[in-house]
Amino acid sequence: MFLLTLTFERILVPMDDAQTNHLKAYGLAYWSVKNGFKTWWILNYRGGSFMMEFNKDILIKASKMGVYIENLNQSEISEIYSIVEKKNMEIIELVRAPKVAVYAPPYNRPWDDAVELALNYAEIPYDRIWDEEILNGKVMEYDWLHLHHEDFTGMLGKFWASYQFTDWYQNMEKINLQMAKKLGFKDIPSLKKAVAKKIRDFVASGKFLFAMCAAPITLDIALASQNVDIADVPFDGTPPDPNYNNKLDYSQTFAFKDFKVISDPYIYEHSDIDITREAALRGPDSYFELFEFSAKFDIIPTILTQDHTSTIKEFLGQDTGFKRDKIKDNVIILADVPGTDKVKYIYGTYGKGFFSFLGGHDPEDYQHFVGEPPTDLSKFPNSPGYRLILNNVLLPSTKRKPLKT
Repeated sequence: MFLLTLTFERILVPMDDAQTNHLKAYGLAYWSVKNGFKTWWILNYRGGSFMMEFNKDILIKASKMGVYIENLNQSEISEIYSIVEKKNMEIIELVRAPKVAVYAPPYNRPWDDAVELALNYAEIPYDRIWDEEILNGKVMEYDWLHLHHEDFTGMLGKFWASYQFTDWYQNMEKINLQMAKKLGFKDIPSLKKAVAKKIRDFVASGKFLFAMCAAPITLDIALASQNVDIADVPFDGTPPDPNYNNKLDYSQTFAFKDFKVISDPYIYEHSDIDITREAALRGPDSYFELFEFSAKFDIIPTILTQDHTSTIKEFLGQDTGFKRDKIKDNVIILADVPGTDKVKYIYGTYGKGFFSFLGGHDPEDYQHFVGEPPTDLSKFPNSPGYRLILNNVLLPSTKRKPLKT
């Protein structure tokens, strides 16, 4: 009697509904690349699966992380390549573990930022940097930078009207003002405008930027208002230029155009780009939808939209999404709410680099309020919304030319 022995040559990390922990799977892929193992991303195949060389260390790591894997022999590998070749799929190699930074002020806790939650849970290492590291050039040591609910207009999140007498707000104001003075700026808005320009330079040099919540819109507002005062008395001690909206320079922005800034400190909104009110009216049972792209030609948009579902539950933020008519024509829409003017997720290029902006604060917390407890991602290991974040983290790992068998 002869026994047929199958020799496994690769490991498949399926990212469809078979996967027990989608979020940890990204960490496994990062770990595999960082430790020098051959690793591939199979775009649009079973939810955007990963494939790795067969190695016992990867098997052990996957088991510890609770990630479901399938062992592949040569016949199964060939079948996957055959499917990929015939369908809207592609195989790309992950060639290096990106060096990741999160822009976070010292008073922010890790659970204030959905991306830090995702990185910590997925076991992907990162550094926290802030204004000083942006302006002194240290940021250029990183491949990927994340911005969350930061306010680059210098208006401190427009929290003044409701929270000016609270300890946390006064502490935030104090620390930001101290940093402004340390770095030679007269006030917080002046500092944040300079930081915004340096972040734009970071992207233009060939780097990757991912921003969520208030950061995308306020970053572009800061870039458009470099030469005009848009901040009211509570933020810089002087009233804004009375004609500030006519002096905005949209040619300086990443993604948005033709918007109007709201400087009134009593109005909890930065501009007319955001659609939070409209999203809130649709309620917690509303959804946004991902677009499908050509995996063989539109590699980056395809990477950014890998998921095991194309329909994702809405989540609000300081800025929840973007009005369609405020988005520049060269920016690619990745997800929207069909039948409305709301866009949730966008991508574009700037100089030699790339940026993607996602509206909302926390994909598993519909409406997060100040002081609420953090999201426990161990309860949401298959979160499709958090997958969008982690797609971005691995983007700098990719080798643009597809790998052939």
